[in-house]
Amino acid sequence: MHRSAAISLKHNLFSYQKQTQLAEQATKSCDVFLNHRGIDTKRTIVSLLYDHLSLLNLRPFLDNRTMRPGDKLFDKIDGAIRGCKVGVAVFSPNYCDSYFCLHELALIMESNKKVIPIFCDIKPSQLCVVDNGQCPPEKLQSFRLALEEARNTVGLTYSSSKGNMADVVTTAADIVINSLIEIENEKRSMQRPKTPYRL
Repeated sequence: MHRSAAISLKHNLFSYQKQTQLAEQATKSCDVFLNHRGIDTKRTIVSLLYDHLSLLNLRPFLDNRTMRPGDKLFDKIDGAIRGCKVGVAVFSPNYCDSYFCLHELALIMESNKKVIPIFCDIKPSQLCVVDNGQCPPEKLQSFRLALEEARNTVGLTYSSSKGNMADVVTTAADIVINSLIEIENEKRSMQRPKTPYRL
């Protein structure tokens, strides 16, 4: 075989392997769904958390890193939420202004996923749904219920003016890992056959 043919074959094989890996990755469900308001936190805490979780060989879902051109927005995001094991909700000052953030949070809560809240530059008591007249009443109600549940869930707090972002990311990742272990242990204990008692 000529050298150029060998190089071409090697390139084609590498390209095929890469495409296969991407296809497998796309069909696997994610471990962690990162719910956030992009303009507040995507370039800071959320991207760092995504990278940290990825380095730990977990499969986090972050819209701009996981989705590809041609993906259907709601189909892909809703599917990722339904398939994930844990949701991390990063609340921030502009979070409640976003229909998408509230939709995702409501779906996470309705799917009974464990949620780890991170309150970034906002207090839980400041989270509220504003009725701008563009949302059906039943959606507003589901958003309010989801926010209420999040407000009543113990979470992490982070102040960008006083806090250490690396500490929050590391702590959040540790909580995610422990949550995934708990979920897996619960799943295993439910799958064990029950042995009958003998008298």
